[in-house]
Order: sequence, then C-alpha cells, then structure tokens
Amino acid sequence: MAILTVSIWGITFVSTKILIANGLSPVEIFFYRFILAYACIWIISPRKLFAKNAKDEILMAAAGLTGGSLYFIAENTALGITLASNVSLIICTTPILTAFLLHFFNKEEKLKKNLLTGSFIALAGVGLVVFNGSFILKINPLGDLLTLLAALMWAFYCLVLKQLNTHYPTVFITRKVFFYGIITLLPFIPFNPIRFDTNIFSIPIVALNLLFLGIIASMLCFIMWNATVKKIGAVHATNYLYLVPLVTMITSALVINEKITFVTIIGSCLIITGVYLAEKSK
Repeated sequence: MAILTVSIWGITFVSTKILIANGLSPVEIFFYRFILAYACIWIISPRKLFAKNAKDEILMAAAGLTGGSLYFIAENTALGITLASNVSLIICTTPILTAFLLHFFNKEEKLKKNLLTGSFIALAGVGLVVFNGSFILKINPLGDLLTLLAALMWAFYCLVLKQLNTHYPTVFITRKVFFYGIITLLPFIPFNPIRFDTNIFSIPIVALNLLFLGIIASMLCFIMWNATVKKIGAVHATNYLYLVPLVTMITSALVINEKITFVTIIGSCLIITGVYLAEKSK
C-alpha cells in the first residue's frame, strides 16, 4: 500500500502542473480535490459524525490542519517564491523529521543505525534526481522555511495518526481529515480567492485530472496511507516518500517528455538502496 500510494502521489505533481497550465491556482486545486474526496468518502464511511470525546475530536482537527490545509498551503506558497528543486529536496526530509519527532515524543522509539543510514542515502539520491546534474541551490529564507514547515506538518500528521489509529476505523479518520482540511482552509481563502468558474470543468483534461486528484490521489491514497501508518508505523511509512521524486521523474518522461539522464539513474539507485536499508531496520 505504501508503494502504491507514493507512486500515485508522484504522478500528482504532473497532474497538478497540467491543471495550473489550464488556469487553476494551487489553492483552488486543493479545495476542489478535498471537496470531491469528502463527498465521495461519505459513500463508504461510517455515518458517525463526531469522535468519542472532545480530545479525540481535537486530534481529528489537528490531523486535518497538519495533513491538509497547512501542509498544502505551505508547500504551494513555497513553490511560488523559491525554486521547485529546493521544495522537492526539503520536503523529502519528512522521514528523518518523523523519526526524530517520534523519538522525542516517545522515548521507546529508538533511532536505529540502518534507518538513519538508509534515510541519508535515499536523501542523497533525491538530491541527484531533483537537481539532475545542474546543482542550483538558491537560498530563499521564506520559501525554504515554508517548505520545512510543510515537511514538519506531514511529520506531525503521521504522529497524530498514531494516536488515533488504535481507537477509530481508518476510513472514519480519513473523512474527518478531509472535513477539517476544508474547514481550516477557509480563513486563507480571502487571501487566495477561489473563482467558481464552471466553464473550466467542461474542459476534459481539467475534469479528468480533478477526478484523479480528488478520488484517487486524495480519497483512496489517504485511506491507504492512514492504513499503512497503522500497519507499519509512522517512521517506516514515511521512508517510502523518498520514492515520490523517482515516480515523478518517470511520469514526467512519459507524459510531458522530460529527459531521464545518467545522473537521475544513479540517484534512483541510491533512493531504492536507501529505502531498502531503512526498511531493514524493522
């Protein structure tokens, strides 16, 4: 499930790029995909409205905030003010951040040597894939800090899931994440207005990509990701995120004719090796 989920998420970068090229803003894309996901998940989700107690409901809201609105707003804003390569590289620090956060909050979670070694090897591979032989690292403090914030938000999201997974069904948690993701997005809309232009949905490529992002990449993938965290833990689940740039590279080559170079092949090998070593730490 982890491999399938990150493979689909790797494709979403290309899908989002197509939607932006057709006039949708990053905030609009996030809003539409979460609305669609929330509407669809009601078909299979338990009809229960609230968590068992106020504490758990607050945790549900925290999951929607960290894994929904704050993550996407921070990442998309960073993409507008710093290099995409910076964003791709910093986002891939999420597994390492998750490991350190979990160790900090839960002393029983040890930082194993194979896990750290594999993580850094995979991160080096990500660097080769992202920069593709032309190393351009332009420091933009605000953009890079926002990207680091996005990585931290996803790490915290996985930690919140760890608290909720033992008490609630995965589908119910996922539905609540979508709901609170939409609710916590609302305060940001005045700064990034959403245009409700129905004509744009009549464009087949827009409609198909929104359906893909809403139903497959959001509803299905969030369910699978949450189930993965429940099955193998937050640290080992996030290690598979290193594969996202690899999938994006292959998809870009197939869909929008971007070239795969010798440097990216070496980077891909390092990513796979790093993920293998990190998973051996189990």
